[in-house]
Amino acid sequence: MKIPVDQDAPGALDHPPEHRQAAAGRPRDAASIILVDRSSAQPRILMGRRGRGHAFMPDLYVFPGGRRDPRDHALPFAEDLHPQVGEKLLAASAGRLTPRGARALALAALRELHEEAGLRICADNGAADLSQLRYVARAITPPGNVRRFDTRFFLLPADEYGLHQQVLRDSDELQDIRWVAFDALADISVPRITRSILADVKALLQTDPSLPFGLPVPFYFMRHGRFVRSQL
Repeated sequence: MKIPVDQDAPGALDHPPEHRQAAAGRPRDAASIILVDRSSAQPRILMGRRGRGHAFMPDLYVFPGGRRDPRDHALPFAEDLHPQVGEKLLAASAGRLTPRGARALALAALRELHEEAGLRICADNGAADLSQLRYVARAITPPGNVRRFDTRFFLLPADEYGLHQQVLRDSDELQDIRWVAFDALADISVPRITRSILADVKALLQTDPSLPFGLPVPFYFMRHGRFVRSQL
């Protein structure tokens, strides 16, 4: 089953009621991709360090990703999102995210992966392959930050695509891009939310290394000044 194509306006936002606010502080839709290398006994995650000059999360190690751009709605794709992934993205948005907008988030994640690390997830014709992306987390940047994003985190087994063997390329956005084992995370500076999502991914790998589609998705946000983790 394919996600139907519709005609939503580029840049449409998807926010839960408790996070509605003035446009100036409204989170912008974003997407991030978690590449997991399961080819050895210790799984590894692709991460890179944001430059010190960045206003958002400077000098911290994060996953490739960024804001969804209007152009992402028009990017070509060869294989669509898995039905369970598309359904979960839409169901969690309470009608504020359209099928085309959901697909654009996944396309944004793959575009950012190429721009920031030089890696492509595509079919033989060069168009994006979204079919193996898992939807594993959502997080909204707390109020008061210089930048706020409503980020959907997609996960992909890098070993299935041979990505763990490819040459990594630093960029203006990410430097020192590397594969990081879970037991090496203490050696690098990682944002709190990233550590929380990494803990979720580690638990998922321990429970079912096949990384099935359609599992409950952790949702992180601030409510009344408190850090909340719920499930979508």
